[in-house]
Amino acid sequence: MSVLLIRVRHSVLAGTTALALCWALAPTAAHAQQLAYEDVSADGPHTSSGDAGLGGGDSPDEADGKSRGRKGHESHASNGARTKIQPYLEIDQSVFGNFKSPHDVLTYTTIAAGVDASITGRNTEGSVSVRYERRISESRSRLGDSDTVSGIARVRHDLVPHTLSIEAGGLAARTRVEAGGNATLNPQVSGDAVSQIYSLYAGPALSTHVGRAAVNGSYLVGYTKVGSPGATVLAPGQTRADVFDHSISHAANLSIATKAGEGLPVGLGANVGANREDISNLDQRVEDYHAEAVVAVPLSYDLQVQGGLGYEKVKVSSRDAVRDVNGNPVIGADGRYQTDKSAPRQLAYDTSGLIWDVGVIWKPSRRTSLSASVGRRYGGMVYQGSFNFAPDARQTFNVSVYEGLTGFGGQLTNALSQLPTDISVTRNPFNGSLSGCAIGSATGGCLNNALSSVNSAAFRSRGVNATYGHRVGRYQLGVGAGYSRRKFIAAPGTVLGAANGTADENYFVDATFSGPIDRSTRFSTQVYADWFTSGQNRLGDTRVIGANAALNKQITDRLTGNFAVGVDGVDRKVLDDEWVGQALVGLRYNF
Repeated sequence: MSVLLIRVRHSVLAGTTALALCWALAPTAAHAQQLAYEDVSADGPHTSSGDAGLGGGDSPDEADGKSRGRKGHESHASNGARTKIQPYLEIDQSVFGNFKSPHDVLTYTTIAAGVDASITGRNTEGSVSVRYERRISESRSRLGDSDTVSGIARVRHDLVPHTLSIEAGGLAARTRVEAGGNATLNPQVSGDAVSQIYSLYAGPALSTHVGRAAVNGSYLVGYTKVGSPGATVLAPGQTRADVFDHSISHAANLSIATKAGEGLPVGLGANVGANREDISNLDQRVEDYHAEAVVAVPLSYDLQVQGGLGYEKVKVSSRDAVRDVNGNPVIGADGRYQTDKSAPRQLAYDTSGLIWDVGVIWKPSRRTSLSASVGRRYGGMVYQGSFNFAPDARQTFNVSVYEGLTGFGGQLTNALSQLPTDISVTRNPFNGSLSGCAIGSATGGCLNNALSSVNSAAFRSRGVNATYGHRVGRYQLGVGAGYSRRKFIAAPGTVLGAANGTADENYFVDATFSGPIDRSTRFSTQVYADWFTSGQNRLGDTRVIGANAALNKQITDRLTGNFAVGVDGVDRKVLDDEWVGQALVGLRYNF
């Protein structure tokens, strides 16, 4: 899977440019409500110098450049902002071997152009990695020619320092759609089943005071699009799952709170939120409105408990598909069900009433923080939390437990917005796709769970993500792992009704290790695996396992030689497996 991610923080002009590049989907997953004064440590949130990433840190060329005194296109603005831009061209020759029948050996050429950039300043922070790749098959084969855009970006800009900011992010990814609707990360093979995913989001955030009360607000809007895979591998008599097309999401939140000890021994607050996602498939609509009053009780300098009581109204609705004379749903040219615009909107989920949650926030130091809550939402129990630990400036460990009700687009942009701005990316040497996880200097996150399924139906999700980054000298280790469960919601009697109440599950692990061999040579390795189980049919049960190793040798100040080997497999429970091996040799020119 290929990916695009960006994040920036600078002048109004820079912020406007970033917003034009990536205005995106607001997170729709609901989170436990907390008071604005949630930081119980006087030191505030942890920040540390240096990058740590899942394969993070300097690219081979950046590391080599530093060892030779070259730092690419780097500038320092008068306000202290540091900007680094590294455009490049690349050409690779690859050999592709199929371990399963037919045992064919194929070759193809890849031509790519891309740019890696970052900015760090007083008002602007961001990272971007964008790549266009053209794959040219050199023989008549099932590989075929293909074009791919991949990248990831994350931007934050302070319009008014410490008061008003704007955030934006974007993702472009290449994925292979399986029969059960699950998506395969880092697909080594090409063909009709391969599709593109695009996601963008942007919005302002406010943090200020009215008297002794802290006021926080935010609004995000986003867009997510999944291309139309031409074909997927199916068993006889089976039909493909309805693949998500596109959605637009909005999320708005506002809170006001007083701090314990300022007039009262406890903190008091209130917050309201509104989330909505409109999914093009069958005109699905997810709506979530809630309001809550919160009380926070400090138990010590670094520990507080809080509880909230409020009201919510959540609704999911859709229309049915167009039916032919025999009552069968009509499938359009893009492989998706055609929506019957004349059909009445039908409720798939409708709940309202009291909600509550209780939680704890613990911040014993600038490098350690824990928050956890349990409550009732969506008509059932909800568990959420996070743990961040950085024992020193070279290590970071993060765990997040989440739960929400959303669609594919809402969950993806929510996961995207949680990534840090100072990420460093690792790309698969054979298809240019990004690793599913990213780690910054203090936090990290993964997109694997959000990208694991492209089914169009709305769902209630719960899961956990964990990342660990460690830098030892110029060697870097990154590990990401997680689990997710999606329980689908669809109106009975509609074409998606069969999916109602079914659940998909996904486990993943992604690890990288990289570093220099000498002043002009660098290596990188990656191992990844995904286990997906479909609740709708056994066709979706798959295991994806892959590993690769790359060597980058600096030939001149701007020219680098690339060498790589790798293996990738899709182990299907019902259908035929696919196992391939690849080798690559190429050149990269840095401008």
